[in-house]
Amino acid sequence: MNASPPNQRESINYSQLGYLRVAATTPSLVIGDAAANAESILQQANDLAAQGVALAAFPELCLTGYSAEDLFFSEALLAETEKALQQLCACKLPLLLVGAPWRLGDGRLVNCAVAIGNQRVLGMVPKTFVPNYSEYYEQRWFVSGTHVNETEVSTTLGTFQVRVDQLFRLGEALVGAEICEDLWAPINPGTHAALAGANVVCNLSASNELISKADYRQDLVRMTSANNFCAYVYAGAGPMESTKDVVFGGHCLIAEAGQLLGQSKRFELAPQTLVRDVDLQRLQHDRGQNTTFAQMPRPRAYRIGPDNLTAPVLDTLRRDYPKQPFVPEDENEFAARAQEILQIQATGLARRMLAAKTERLVIGLSGGLDSTLAFLVAKDALGKLDLPAENLHALTLPGPGTTTGTLTNAHRLAQTTGVSLQEISIEAAVAQHLADLSHGGAHDVVFENAQARERTQILFNHANQVGGIVVGTGDLSELALGWATFNADQMANYNVNASVPKTLMAYLVRWYAQHRAQAELAEVLQAVLETPISPELIPPENGEISQRTEDLVGPYELHDFFLYHWLRFGSSPTKIFALACRSFRDEYTAEVIKQWLAEFFRRFMTQQFKRTTLPPGPKVGSVSLSPRGDWRMPDEAGFAHLVAEVESL
Repeated sequence: MNASPPNQRESINYSQLGYLRVAATTPSLVIGDAAANAESILQQANDLAAQGVALAAFPELCLTGYSAEDLFFSEALLAETEKALQQLCACKLPLLLVGAPWRLGDGRLVNCAVAIGNQRVLGMVPKTFVPNYSEYYEQRWFVSGTHVNETEVSTTLGTFQVRVDQLFRLGEALVGAEICEDLWAPINPGTHAALAGANVVCNLSASNELISKADYRQDLVRMTSANNFCAYVYAGAGPMESTKDVVFGGHCLIAEAGQLLGQSKRFELAPQTLVRDVDLQRLQHDRGQNTTFAQMPRPRAYRIGPDNLTAPVLDTLRRDYPKQPFVPEDENEFAARAQEILQIQATGLARRMLAAKTERLVIGLSGGLDSTLAFLVAKDALGKLDLPAENLHALTLPGPGTTTGTLTNAHRLAQTTGVSLQEISIEAAVAQHLADLSHGGAHDVVFENAQARERTQILFNHANQVGGIVVGTGDLSELALGWATFNADQMANYNVNASVPKTLMAYLVRWYAQHRAQAELAEVLQAVLETPISPELIPPENGEISQRTEDLVGPYELHDFFLYHWLRFGSSPTKIFALACRSFRDEYTAEVIKQWLAEFFRRFMTQQFKRTTLPPGPKVGSVSLSPRGDWRMPDEAGFAHLVAEVESL
């Protein structure tokens, strides 16, 4: 296709697009030997710094070993720990979080996440919830940090604060920390940190392995990142901590706003490192959009660390975005998603029928993709209400642009499903209408829209005739681009496809063919899938479709990608362009992507008037253009600045 050289586009500063490179790391470890542990941690940290990592979290008490037990009372180990922390101040990372014990001036021992940057200790965050049950008996050594608020003055490490309520600024990030059991608490310190402004929360952990505990841990990390709209970096203690009755697996995880970005292998004896790029802009967008998070009371008196640390510039991105963000990549996940989407669509339509006190549906069946899916959903809705297939009134309305292929598809769909199909030609009506307008016969917008509006008129009047409602067929992608005739295919009594994008549409029909259709229907659905996308409003050439939508408005796979990142994350044109260039680097050149991105913004911003008057339809995903719920925008909004930004790329 429009392939480009692989190295054509890696010249952008991804840091300016909101990305921060973070790492969760399990080091090699010797229990009770702080000097040896500091040496291995320092080597790993400096290796990460060379990779552009801005923040690395190491496990709980990794400087001494979590399993040191009564050695925590040893003067020798505590002295060695202080020297080891001084050694780590030579770290080249902007921000290092490492676990260590610390004895306060009044003699209390606390289990801390030590923040190191700018070649000094910036502060220590003590563990809040100190477990003392089952295999844990930490209260033998440590006190809770809940009421700890101390300013420590060390001859080797300088002056720093030991308190739970402190954050550390790293470029555009505010970093908070909690330790192991804190995550398991009903209300965890990381949540308070997030409400105080932390968009990255690190957990320094020593969580041992039990059957199914890793799954539970993964769910905790993922959902905590979701509830707090943050990036969550979890570094678990490794197998070298294992002693007596407990085994540690070295589980490292990184999640972002409910999405697991990656996890390490467990039970590896060698050091493990998980590196990912988190999107701070996405997190800020979600926090601003979610009014529940915005309205939560904020904790008082959180201290921001004394240094404004600088994150390194990222000229590459360690993160991939799917080309089709609306379509799950995992086959099993997609099967479950497909069933749920069809259930949502059919249930919404069935409920609308009950509200309208009707038992009949009317649909325009063109033989194309959108009307086929709506047809299948309409059948399911009748089934939910125990109504026969004959209550679906399918009309096919051939006009000047209709081809034999799509007309055949429409007839075969009806035949294979037991639905009666009525064919009404609109040729004469359109000709009369154009003659009344003294239209010269050109294949212009009047010629095209006359056909679309004639079809809609017939559908609504037939619905009046049989006492039914008109089922809309237009999809989310068409609504985004305004690829619908105002007061024609833009209108229906209920549009079941209103929040299903074009890229997902094909997968749903294909799934239906493979899992729910009998052989004959599956064959017809395959024929529909092979039919080029077209409104069929221009006469065919040699019997074939002459008007292909994607030649006119651009590839739907690109537009759906643009739409997802524009609506779901509020991404700028520059960021959308950069991500699209990465995702489609083997399909389209940067110039082609730029061309269609500009077209996307021109069409999206000028076609809101069609979306403002949309009929109701079921919301099936996180992206929707309903003017009553998800997307409210003035019809007259300016857009020149958006197009100008694209054209300047």
